[in-house]
Amino acid sequence: MDKSQVLDFLRNYDGPEVRIMEICGSHTAAIAKSGIRSVLSPKIRMISGPGCPVCVTVTAYIDKLIDLAMYPGNIVVTFGDLIRVPGSVRSMAEAKADGAHIEMVYSPLDMLPMAEKDPDHIYIFAAVGFETTTPVYSMLLLNAEEKGLKNVKLLTSLKTMPEVVNWVSSGKVTGSDGREHPAVDGYIAPGHVCAVSGYRIFEETAEKFSVPFVASNFEATEILMAIYALIKLRGRGVVRNLYGNAVTREGNITAQERVDRFFVQGDCTWRGIGKIAGSAMYLRPEYEHFDVGSRGLDTDYETKGCHCAKIITGEEDSTACPLYRKVCTPENPKGACMVSQEGACFNRFVSGD
Repeated sequence: MDKSQVLDFLRNYDGPEVRIMEICGSHTAAIAKSGIRSVLSPKIRMISGPGCPVCVTVTAYIDKLIDLAMYPGNIVVTFGDLIRVPGSVRSMAEAKADGAHIEMVYSPLDMLPMAEKDPDHIYIFAAVGFETTTPVYSMLLLNAEEKGLKNVKLLTSLKTMPEVVNWVSSGKVTGSDGREHPAVDGYIAPGHVCAVSGYRIFEETAEKFSVPFVASNFEATEILMAIYALIKLRGRGVVRNLYGNAVTREGNITAQERVDRFFVQGDCTWRGIGKIAGSAMYLRPEYEHFDVGSRGLDTDYETKGCHCAKIITGEEDSTACPLYRKVCTPENPKGACMVSQEGACFNRFVSGD
């Protein structure tokens, strides 16, 4: 079937309502930017999953970063999105205005020359992310170790996708027919994660819940192809790969080995979801001298009225949140989903959907 036939099928689809979740925040942004929702049948519902790392970071983590940054001997280094995420009292941006020592960079490796030139301060990277970014933090530690830098530290909030996707798949929703249905009928698998970990990490969930996964890149045409494939595969517990130039079943073995050297799995809390067993990566005991208190950051606080928790699990759409577009905007975000450029609310807002 060619591209025009696929588009015609998706525009005129009139079968049972189908719920397709794009797990990755980059897919969420691509879907909004390309206007994909506008060409789909009303029977095809696209929902954004918990694949935005900023969106699922608990407030206790933000509070800890602020506490660290207020200490005179510390400098917290972070990506731009995270600095605006609300903590239980304030964001890091607000704390910076009050004197907290916070610097923004584009890459974790940018912190190395900063720490090397300034041995009198402890440089702490806000290590947030999924399987895609964890290898970069491994490289940061490897370089710090080789250079003998004692003032390089991490506060980690590193999560893994299979466990949370398994959690989402176990849920139920009430359909337009008034009956209970699976929370998700098909997943657009996160391309960047699959490039590192391999698409095999979703095979167990696919088989367990009889739900298909399709790995896709981030071009509009390829995403539409993935949606078409998921509708055709509905009810089958299989994983298909449409991102062959970057994704394999086994993934990047070198990157996986690098992560295994420094990190080990453990339990953690996801913002708006709660604790999910085995869904985090923490520094191994032999490397805990690089850590500044990453474990036990479980307290989660949400702005009153914010529905981020329901949005990132597909229970609700952004437009159902009572704060959306009224008091919650990209300029004045009340929840993490509106802060991040990969967040569901941010992308629905800027796309005008």
